[in-house]
Amino acid sequence: MNINIYYGGRGLIDDPTIFVINKIQQILVELNVKVERYNLHDLKSTITTLPQTLKEVDAVILATTVEWYGIGGYMQMFLDYCWQYGDKSKIGELYMFPVVMAKTYGEREASLTLSNSWEMLGGKPVNGLSAYVDETTDFEFNGDHISIIERFAETIYRTVTQKVKLLPSSNNTIKQSIMKDTINLTPQENEQLSKFASDETFVQTQKKDIEDLSNLFKEMMSDKENGGDDYYLASLKSKFAPVLDFSGTYMIMISDKDKNILITVDGSAISVAFGDNAEADVIGKMRKEIFDNIIAGRMTFQRAFMTGDMTAKGNFKTLRMLDEIFKF
Repeated sequence: MNINIYYGGRGLIDDPTIFVINKIQQILVELNVKVERYNLHDLKSTITTLPQTLKEVDAVILATTVEWYGIGGYMQMFLDYCWQYGDKSKIGELYMFPVVMAKTYGEREASLTLSNSWEMLGGKPVNGLSAYVDETTDFEFNGDHISIIERFAETIYRTVTQKVKLLPSSNNTIKQSIMKDTINLTPQENEQLSKFASDETFVQTQKKDIEDLSNLFKEMMSDKENGGDDYYLASLKSKFAPVLDFSGTYMIMISDKDKNILITVDGSAISVAFGDNAEADVIGKMRKEIFDNIIAGRMTFQRAFMTGDMTAKGNFKTLRMLDEIFKF
């Protein structure tokens, strides 16, 4: 027989829950039960993978401490990930015994929360052990309390070995209703997904990719509303104001679009296209937002250069002519 204990407290020295699960583990080991213990506060960085540890067990003990209210964050996280990544068919076979010790009010409510949560997952919650502990030392040396804990451990053993049947619950019906619209993944897919979720580098990369795609989509929508990339070329051509005897070449680099706009002016003639020209008289660089502001007339080329929103190199007399030949 295999039983896992999941401890959701903070591992404090005077935590009475630690004393209780130590005693339970001792009795179960004496009954030839293989017991694995998982301290969630030590495993918070890999807690997404813990639902996979339910595969080879016959029962679980969910143990936590009420320090001010409820079952605590670590245990809640574990149950959340059991819902997201756990093998529901396997969980459905597992007995769950809640153990809740409280230093304040609420041990029965916390025990009920654990039972309801496990039932919602499809598992088999069994009556647990809960108590209010004012002074941990007094509790540990109370013979009556120790006797109750030992009997509880024996009850766990008998329940699992005899495969005690449980009456149906409304929570199972609610669970089926909730699960109707969820994505059905195989246990292998759930396991792989939980490993990815625990990989911080992978998660951050995914977030960055999603953000980049979101920004790209917004940019595409904005450009589409304005007629696409041709909008920029058409705007420059339409706002061209020829200056007699002036000629020059420009390459405007739009840094966040990875596109360069080439402008060639010769008197009254102008050519505007996308491309590269490292020999241009002026090479300028700016973000799309700044270029949009210039085209919209909210900023000039000279102001963008003076404020540092645009960097440029080449012939600065030719640079100053940009605001003369384009009237936005």
